[in-house]
Amino acid sequence: MSTKWLSDDEQRAWRAFIETHGDLTTALEHDLAAHGLTLGDYQVLVHLTEADDSQMRMCDLADVLQLSPSGLTRRLDGLVSDGHVERLRSPHDGRVMLAALTESGRALLEDTAPHHVASVRSVIFDHLTADEVAAMESIFTKVAQAVAARTGDADNPAA
Repeated sequence: MSTKWLSDDEQRAWRAFIETHGDLTTALEHDLAAHGLTLGDYQVLVHLTEADDSQMRMCDLADVLQLSPSGLTRRLDGLVSDGHVERLRSPHDGRVMLAALTESGRALLEDTAPHHVASVRSVIFDHLTADEVAAMESIFTKVAQAVAARTGDADNPAA
């Protein structure tokens, strides 16, 4: 196999991305920690608030969060013990478990969301032009599509 090495421009772009990714995640995690959440916890609350009846089948939630069933269980444990999420049996199929957002979880998300959005804005979008934001969307949409094509998940290009 012949390797097509990265050009100097591609190498600089790749290094800028990979070296920033960890710092960006750390900054966002730090800001959410002030609200008692991790970025993963925040994602759970967002997905549940956007779901019908603020509930999702555990297997579907695991899929959108890209977690194994045991990984989702661990992710939910703290949210459940804090009363922000409940695990319920499906009324339609007793074999199916649901994750359901509680009023406490909804209130936490409503309280945290403005702070999280301000954090995202301050570390990303306040430093970009409208054209750069459009380019960012285009770039990550194409990358997500390429990843989905490699993993055979063409129905979910953001997976």
